[in-house]
Amino acid sequence: MGAYGRRKGHNQKTSLSANVLWRFAERCGAKGVSLIVSIILARLLMPEAYGTISLVTVFTSILNVFVDCGMGISLVQKKDADELDFSTVFYFNAAICGILYFVMFLIAPYIAAFYGISELTAVVRVLSLTVVVSGIRNIQQAYVTRNMLFKRFFWATLGGTIGAAIVGITMAYLGFGVWALVAQHLFNTIVDTTILWIIVKWRPKKMFSIRRLKGLVGFGWKIFASSLLGAGYNDIRQLIIGKLYSSEDLAFYNRGKQTPNMIIENMSTAVDSVLFPLMSKAQEDINRVKKIMAQSIKIRVYVTAPLLIGMAFSAPVLVDSILTDKWSACIPYLRIFCFANILYPLSWTNQDAIKAMGRSGLYLRQDIIRKAIGIILLLVAMWFGVMAIAYSLLLDSILELIICTWPAKKLFGYSCLQQINDAMPSILLALFMGICINFVSLLKCPSIIILCLQIAFGAGIYIGGSIVTKNDSWFYLWRVLKTNIKK
Repeated sequence: MGAYGRRKGHNQKTSLSANVLWRFAERCGAKGVSLIVSIILARLLMPEAYGTISLVTVFTSILNVFVDCGMGISLVQKKDADELDFSTVFYFNAAICGILYFVMFLIAPYIAAFYGISELTAVVRVLSLTVVVSGIRNIQQAYVTRNMLFKRFFWATLGGTIGAAIVGITMAYLGFGVWALVAQHLFNTIVDTTILWIIVKWRPKKMFSIRRLKGLVGFGWKIFASSLLGAGYNDIRQLIIGKLYSSEDLAFYNRGKQTPNMIIENMSTAVDSVLFPLMSKAQEDINRVKKIMAQSIKIRVYVTAPLLIGMAFSAPVLVDSILTDKWSACIPYLRIFCFANILYPLSWTNQDAIKAMGRSGLYLRQDIIRKAIGIILLLVAMWFGVMAIAYSLLLDSILELIICTWPAKKLFGYSCLQQINDAMPSILLALFMGICINFVSLLKCPSIIILCLQIAFGAGIYIGGSIVTKNDSWFYLWRVLKTNIKK
């Protein structure tokens, strides 16, 4: 390889690692602040307020799927997307968002009547405004992702999160209850969108093409259908718990799910947003895609496994010292979701690879099968209590892994067993760490001190074990971190 080729390869690797770090920093910064705020709000508010807001976010999360309609991914995946494509999708999204808000405004009283909570009418109408704002932000996000300008995400997201934190905490302290959470969500979306609009120079042009829209819809509708199916599938549990059981049960279920999901989603968002455009560009080189998949799985599992397993083993101390004992009922859910989320990095890596290859039809078929199995498990579990619903999700994560990795051997020469083998060193090391830190809880100390000792002891064991076992992911991350710090 010539000097230019070596330099180009080096620049691509440097750009990749830098973008992953920026995207991960953005996710960790935003969610770190959100986590701190949620802890403060959990101490100020009662579980009922969280249960109420969870009922509304079920609908807004589904609406946000309509906001994108799979078009954002289409713009990133299309090799020759230009100004006409971006402007066309922008105006299409704007129209869809206006219609969606109008529908939500009209049906808000019926949603309130369904749950028997009159306050929900106003809450739904106000919180649904996030859908309109998200529609404006959506194309800017696609532009940033396509051009791998992830540093822009960092400032936009952090600004919105910090501003929303101040608003939410202030209103909760002043006794606004559920409206503190509504204001937090709405303010975050507005500020995030405003900052991104200012620092990203792309603007829609006065152009629109039905032909281009049809072409983008041809790929995007399958991703949209899969995303809609996924959103409905994920949120139907909340709908069922809110209807069959109490808002407190829903609050404890969601509180147990929140932090494990935050960890896995942050890591996946950081890696997916960088690797998806990278795999899309390398879609004709199967060996290259396979190498990207393997590295993605190793890095994702290496980072998330100790966090999830450590949290599962320290759950009682964590909840008691951080959230107070009024949230102790969420501990079993927290543990279940920690173990359920360990396998998702493998499933999501395979999904990203299939999308990047342009196989949206296969992606949709897989998703329909996964969700059909999940719905069957849910329909059986829902009559046996909220805990049974949580356990059904744990079983579903195992079945989802099998389904998602099934085509990988044929498409990429990367079987399910090979993927598990790549992930297993980090999972086993994390389990060893979790068993060790469990003994720390036997100490007769205040909960917060025990928690700090568990964190320090666990980090030492995991990093030390990584060095002793010569874990590839540790040395890769260490090299990337040193390289970017020097810059």
